Amino acid sequence: MRMTRTLLASMVALVAVAAVPTTAQAAVPATGYEAFFDDLVPAQLAKYRIPGAAVVVVDGQHPLFARGYGLADVDARVPVSPDRTGFFIASNAKLWTTTAVLQLVEQGKLDLNTDVNNYLTAFRVRDTYPGQPVTIAHLLTHTSGFVDEIVGVAVRDPADAPPLAEYLAEHQPERVRRPGTLASYDNYGFTLAGYLVQVVSGEPFDEYVATHILQPLGMSGSTASQPPAAAVQATLARGYRPQDDRQVRVQGQHGPMVPTGAGVVSTATDMGRFLSDQLRTSASASRSHLLGPAALRQMQTRQFSHDPQFPGMAFGWQEHPRDGQHVLDKDGDVPGFHSNAALLPDKGIGIFVVTNGDGVDGTASWANKEVVDEFVDTFFPGSGTAGGAAGRNPEIAGDLDQYEGAYRVTRTAEDLTKAAALMSSVSVEVGPDNTLTTRGPLSADPDKATQHWTPIGPRLFQERGGQDQLGFRVDGDGQVIALFDTTNPTIAYQRLAWWQSPTLHQLLLVGALTVLLLTLLYYPIAALVRRLRRGSPSAGTRWSTTARLAAWVTAALAAAFTTGLAVVFSDGNRLLESIVLGRSPLVITVLALSTTALVTAAATITGTVAAWRRGWWTLPGRLHHTAVSLAAIVFLGVLSIYHLTLA
Repeated sequence: MRMTRTLLASMVALVAVAAVPTTAQAAVPATGYEAFFDDLVPAQLAKYRIPGAAVVVVDGQHPLFARGYGLADVDARVPVSPDRTGFFIASNAKLWTTTAVLQLVEQGKLDLNTDVNNYLTAFRVRDTYPGQPVTIAHLLTHTSGFVDEIVGVAVRDPADAPPLAEYLAEHQPERVRRPGTLASYDNYGFTLAGYLVQVVSGEPFDEYVATHILQPLGMSGSTASQPPAAAVQATLARGYRPQDDRQVRVQGQHGPMVPTGAGVVSTATDMGRFLSDQLRTSASASRSHLLGPAALRQMQTRQFSHDPQFPGMAFGWQEHPRDGQHVLDKDGDVPGFHSNAALLPDKGIGIFVVTNGDGVDGTASWANKEVVDEFVDTFFPGSGTAGGAAGRNPEIAGDLDQYEGAYRVTRTAEDLTKAAALMSSVSVEVGPDNTLTTRGPLSADPDKATQHWTPIGPRLFQERGGQDQLGFRVDGDGQVIALFDTTNPTIAYQRLAWWQSPTLHQLLLVGALTVLLLTLLYYPIAALVRRLRRGSPSAGTRWSTTARLAAWVTAALAAAFTTGLAVVFSDGNRLLESIVLGRSPLVITVLALSTTALVTAAATITGTVAAWRRGWWTLPGRLHHTAVSLAAIVFLGVLSIYHLTLA
């Protein structure tokens, strides 16, 4: 979710001063790397208000560049060191999990295409689709079909995180689609893959990672244990979000889902060691320490795609073609920490970028992607096209009207996170000159709320003036059912029916809220007028007065809820922290307002029925009360659709 982006000039200056390079080491000098990163990264820290960052570039043999920028601890003024500063790497830990799984596949202890239930003993994956089990390959490509539930997945104190088996058994999400049919980001699936490592190896997951991944590569500053060892804890960066003119510490980095990144720590140079190992093929002077050549190629080869002409998923890695180059990447995001790892296998180069701040309106995640993209554009310029579209004869995409409509990301769960869909869906419209126009957060770039697309093939469109691509899927009847931003193959958008349209729901909310707010003002004014008009007729019986009071309270609760929701959504960084921790007093209070309104609305509706039966008030009075009841039904009905109540 992206809010209005404003920067305070004084803070920009402060961060710019703090963002000078702090350490540098390069076993092999790389012409131009220093000047490039020293120019780009400090400017980003200032622009997005991020305290610190670290960058490392490697090949299959050596570190080529490593440098820290800014502050690891704002209060103590501790600078970032690429060698010593630990960062929570979040979902980049999925690369470790994938490596661990493939190691056990090489040993014959796991099979990628076997039903995961064949390995589970403490619990079982529900047989939602008989004859179509979830396999390990599904888990490693985000195609298992589990809905991704993130509310309450984090804890403040790592000691509060439940054991892996217990958490997986008690929090198994619904399987909402057949496995292998669509990639949709899935933290539970990757956690389950890590648990299988624990089951078949007989070692706790964190110990397996330490023994079989970290130690062979000399990654002494890294750990998957919670809490981290004292030596790692001592050099751990603090995570921040910008608030007013200061940086505020955030929580929510720990949790039970360690194989998917909860609580996992690494330094930039340690991640460089891992990427360097990923670049060692059978043709290299030295072989991978972690995987054999076949397993390494398998990890980096496309395993799933929504369409052959789209980029797809490897195991753990995802394809992110850039400037005509073959790029594999993986990002990671938890409150206060954001990272991006990327490989250019054809060039033998890897890059890792990590930051310890959310940035203005959550822009830190984009900042890391921006570093990788500009690095590729600068040092490995290619054709300037994405996905190999260059040279293909453009084909007519058919009637463009078939693509118009609203689309919602499939990662949305039936919980509070669905509220984001009310304000962050993607709309597709036919534009001029045989183009499509999309509006909404389709691109990771915060400056691309609106994009224009030109057809380049069947159901495939190229961004006008950019490198992004857009693809669509049709069902057996030729009806468009999904949209894909091909820069991220783990994200899909489901087409919505007209009655599911967030735009329609927004209009209904605005109309209902208008009626309720007018009522909130009308009743006190009407009561004052009656009081001033001495000798006027009685306003009604005790029950009719109670009905009007219920209507007024419903309107007041709706106004208070809307104000509270605006506060909650005004800071997307704070909202993310509240969602993953799951116990935000502010969020609970706001939802309690709408839940209470359900009770007062019921009383209002009852009063409406009684008013018509018993002839309370004048005809305009009864019509007004009826309008209030209908507005309450619409308002609370839409809130219920998006799980904005406690009920």
